[in-house]
Amino acid sequence: MSISAGFTAAEIRSFVHEYTVQPFGRKAEWLSAQGVSYDRLRRWRLAVFNGDLDRGLIPRDSSPVRTPPGQRAALERHHAKEHAEHQTEVARLNARIRELEETNGALGKAIGLLHSMSEQEPDAPRTTTDPLDS
Repeated sequence: MSISAGFTAAEIRSFVHEYTVQPFGRKAEWLSAQGVSYDRLRRWRLAVFNGDLDRGLIPRDSSPVRTPPGQRAALERHHAKEHAEHQTEVARLNARIRELEETNGALGKAIGLLHSMSEQEPDAPRTTTDPLDS
């Protein structure tokens, strides 16, 4: 459930985080380029930082539980750090996947080559252990 029609909770959270990381003096310009009013952004920010977004609750201005702006900035830095760490881990795992796929391909080719080599070899000479055959 979303607090704004046409936007999912993930989209709203991402929008608020993008707004928060904009440099000082550029936020209004960025916001107008996105086509979202400041009033809507303010409601979204309250929902994100007060933890009401996932529950679909519309925040009230008279709420006694608020996140101060300093803690909001710290929270945003923490989220940005987690996101960067996540992206680094994803890149590392994707590189490992490519490495393993290449190894798997090389092993498949080696196994195919061994099979084709064993088909072309002559049969092994028979060894007799029976002394009557001599």
